Amino acid sequence: MEFFPKPGILNPAKGSCLISEPFLPDPNFERSVVLLCENNEDGSFGFVLNKPSILTLSEVLDEKPALDIPLYVGGPVQQDTLHFIHRRPDLIDEAVPLGNGVYWGGNFEQVVNLLRSGIYLDEDFKFFIGYSGWTAGQLQKELEETSWIVSEKTDLDTIFVHGSEEIWGDILRKMGGEFKMFANYPLDPRLN
Repeated sequence: MEFFPKPGILNPAKGSCLISEPFLPDPNFERSVVLLCENNEDGSFGFVLNKPSILTLSEVLDEKPALDIPLYVGGPVQQDTLHFIHRRPDLIDEAVPLGNGVYWGGNFEQVVNLLRSGIYLDEDFKFFIGYSGWTAGQLQKELEETSWIVSEKTDLDTIFVHGSEEIWGDILRKMGGEFKMFANYPLDPRLN
């Protein structure tokens, strides 16, 4: 079965979510949702929202925050790097707006201070090791090949859900129409 992107979605804006088509054969992106942080002529990058790692933030920082905050595998690129998204620009300076009320990065010292003070709100932050990256034109080619479905407006509660392996299906169901049907596809259709 082929999945055709909506017209005009071959160049999605930052803040959009890329939802892998149901039978994408790449194990790094099987049933994944990637929040797109940048997409321009030089390339694209983002973070997989629904791939929990086995690590917590306290395990990767030299300083041990009071909370064992889950880390997610943002993608297969540079898994020795730490990144975060949030919806608290009022608490974090230098954050990059992605749209729809989501921000990427910012002053990490402020984040650590929030963690130490106990002000940290789990539903407002998500931390990643590594990221997903595409070279110039690579993402557009994958979109033309219908490897990805684009959701331009994903609600904040869905983006910041922790531990949910249901994000992929939830977004497709909320998109409605044929996408709602994709949400129910089995991982292996031969088992049907």
